[in-house]
Amino acid sequence: MDDRPGFGLYVHWPFCQAKCPYCDFNSHVVSQVDQTRWAGAFVSEIRRVAEVTKDRLLDSVFFGGGTPSLMHPKTVDAVLEAVRGAWTTANDLEVTLEANPSSVEAARFEAYRASGVNRVSLGVQALNDRDLKALGRLHSVRDARNAFETARKVFDRVSFDLIYARQNQSLSDWEAELREALEIADGHVSLYQLTIEDNTAFGERFARGRLGGLPDEDLSADMYSLTQDMTEAFGLPAYEISNHARPGEESKHNLIYWRSGDWAAVGPGAHGRLTLDGYRCATTAHSQPGKWLKLVEDIGSGENSNEMLSQNEVKEERLMMGLRLTDGIPESAIDQDQLLINKINNLRDMGLMKFDSGRFAITEKGRPLLNAILREILT
Repeated sequence: MDDRPGFGLYVHWPFCQAKCPYCDFNSHVVSQVDQTRWAGAFVSEIRRVAEVTKDRLLDSVFFGGGTPSLMHPKTVDAVLEAVRGAWTTANDLEVTLEANPSSVEAARFEAYRASGVNRVSLGVQALNDRDLKALGRLHSVRDARNAFETARKVFDRVSFDLIYARQNQSLSDWEAELREALEIADGHVSLYQLTIEDNTAFGERFARGRLGGLPDEDLSADMYSLTQDMTEAFGLPAYEISNHARPGEESKHNLIYWRSGDWAAVGPGAHGRLTLDGYRCATTAHSQPGKWLKLVEDIGSGENSNEMLSQNEVKEERLMMGLRLTDGIPESAIDQDQLLINKINNLRDMGLMKFDSGRFAITEKGRPLLNAILREILT
């Protein structure tokens, strides 16, 4: 992988069929959505942000959410038509759309492909019907397998997500499930340990002591180690802490985040990073969907804030995101910061970090301790 950060567009679709108990994303359950109004608002926002980034080469578009596969194909088509009119796009432009197995239809997928979507990420989450129910998912394992097969027939690139370290999941349970997943995987999988977030249903249950069966630290570490070994054996090594791919199949859009590239972000609650007049800025949009939509229609902008980041904040973000990558960060990211160099040298002495071919990276021994290492470096 080269180090060109790239430039991308993130489009946030905030609606879901149901709210999963572990999810802290900006997602909302509604009975009806005016697709025409939403398409118009997205197009308006794309044109607004393109005015300050129009000379950039666009490498990727990512439809996230929420459940973007609930978007009408005409809405996706309007967004991508606006994208092509706003920026020069890379010849290998990556256009990813997240989908839930319960909302997959072959005809809809074919319409997305005709609009320009060329990569789909399926939120499978588990290959066990009992656990899917516990996770609040609306699909079954059979639905997930059917959705994956449908997607593979339509798109050249298909990824899917799984969550492990779930309630009452043993190491052997995860080994069997992961083997099943890797045997059907295409070029990319995302494998996340279950985290209990505040302001979620799981977070509330955990606080009341009603979320039993979660693995302890030793079991979680064993599951992580098993995951690395098995994905490596199946030819999908980790290129980021939770993402695995065959060489060349890495997510271009997510690499923009991890390499501290620029991305424009439109839609309720969307966060972006843009370099404007030589300064890196953090943008956020209003999170409440109705408010965002009305502001875009009434005043031509759903943006809530646009703040210039300090040089120290830029450096911290670069370290925090870049060290998630298996190949780490270039030496230039350290920027002769002696205090930081001393901290990294201490971590190298402990076998938790390494320096190789002009790059600093976290070692295999250190990767399970990523969060603790980042705290040490950034404080």
